Amino acid sequence: MSEQFQRQIYLLSPRQLSPETIAVTFAKTSRSPLTFREIADELTDEKSAKFHEKWVVGYGHASVAEHAVLHIALENISRLATECIESNRLASYTEKSTRYQMWDLGGYHLPREMVDGPHESIYRKCCDHLFQAYHDSLEPVRELVRKRFPKRDGERETAWDNRTRSKYVDACRFLLPAAALANVGMTVNARALEHAIRKMLSHPLVEVQEIGQAVKESAQGEVPTLVKYANRVPYLMATRENLTDHATKLGLDESSEPLRLIDHDPEAELRVMAAALYAQGTCSFDSALKHVKSLDEGERRALAETILGHLEQFDIPLRELEHATYTFEALLDQGAFLELKRHRMMTQTPQRLTAELGYTVPKLITEAGFESSYREAMDVAFGTFNELAGWNPQVAAYVVPNAFNRRVLMTLNLREVYHLCELRSQSNAHFSIRRLALLMVELVRQVHPTLASFLRLPEGVHWRGIEEEHFTQV
Repeated sequence: MSEQFQRQIYLLSPRQLSPETIAVTFAKTSRSPLTFREIADELTDEKSAKFHEKWVVGYGHASVAEHAVLHIALENISRLATECIESNRLASYTEKSTRYQMWDLGGYHLPREMVDGPHESIYRKCCDHLFQAYHDSLEPVRELVRKRFPKRDGERETAWDNRTRSKYVDACRFLLPAAALANVGMTVNARALEHAIRKMLSHPLVEVQEIGQAVKESAQGEVPTLVKYANRVPYLMATRENLTDHATKLGLDESSEPLRLIDHDPEAELRVMAAALYAQGTCSFDSALKHVKSLDEGERRALAETILGHLEQFDIPLRELEHATYTFEALLDQGAFLELKRHRMMTQTPQRLTAELGYTVPKLITEAGFESSYREAMDVAFGTFNELAGWNPQVAAYVVPNAFNRRVLMTLNLREVYHLCELRSQSNAHFSIRRLALLMVELVRQVHPTLASFLRLPEGVHWRGIEEEHFTQV
């Protein structure tokens, strides 16, 4: 083979080329016979900006912007603000963990909407109370956990603390309000970032709007053209306001089911099996589906075994599982939602965070003798939320602790069910999300027992057992 046709695989280094130049280099290969290196050598930041102005902005070839990738550090933003930031499907995030880190007193956001206003003092009083209760709970719950998981022979103090920390912090974190500050690392391409900025600038909270503006200004240092026109979206703002007015008339439904399967395709298992055959054959999908329908139960089980039976621990199931979809409505505590929201391959529709759907009491709080103080803190948060909600329900959400429940509608496919439930059912997952994951498995197995039987779950664990072991009240 001549040198001209030798395979070449290499990186275009962001240390040598700007993100906008890398994006243009990849874009030009569709019409240029030159190598990527040769294309890049011909470019400057100015030429790249002109290219994007013409093709991405002028002609709408937005996919080019996906080749420009940025790494954004966001520090000291509220946990409430992270919900908007992390709602973007095509991005990657790492967030300060409430399970492995502890919050300092005063580590909460003060909304600009109430600075120097009549509501600032009640807000501060509530957040200070919650943070003090959180700090006061750490030691008694820690001592209880250390008695149950004693120090091993030869184990260093730091190792013992690392081994037991999440066990007691997992219970105490229910006291932290949505105003608690966090750090988030975000990796995103410029096309997705432009959409994210528009959502932030159109958000009802001033904090999120300010974050959006700061992200835009920071990103323009690397991709000055690709996010230049990311502005507020009147459609998002008007639609949200009009729907809120309409939905308010529906009132409050106090249904307490933790998870309901509200929609699924009864034939989805057959469609997944047919799709798997279709992918490897030359027949039409109708023929594949007709064949699967003609199989008896044992033959279908054997086909399912062929599709899923060879999965090893870290294998991802075939993409054909995505042809089976489910819609659930969950009632879960805010702490569990903060973990659920990371599963962005599904479609999530969370309701606004309120204090109207009750709260969770972890059993460790009760057994450590801290339940009365815990409930007092929840009462303070509930009263403060109601007082603030009459003025601004969006801002009132800042004082709602992780313990309070909220509803979320989610639609996901069977492949994502495998990912979520296998990951979140493990012993190192937080008990709130473990309960949800195991309950989801139970509901899916009721309607699609064959394909769901191959889920790789810990043995001998049931969602009711998790509930009884870890909760005084859900």
